[in-house]
Amino acid sequence: MAKPNFQFEKRQRELAKKRKQEEKRLRKQGKSRPQLPESADQPAGGPGETGNASGTT
Repeated sequence: MAKPNFQFEKRQRELAKKRKQEEKRLRKQGKSRPQLPESADQPAGGPGETGNASGTT
């Protein structure tokens, strides 16, 4: 019988938790901002894009 890889499972749980917290932070950030026109509020990449808006890393 194969031995379970607990470190892998723990890392996956941690990543899922971090991803969920980041989504929650983004939702809260969106609520706290005053309503601006769509074109001025969001970069050219759209609302689903994460990371640097300029496209460079």
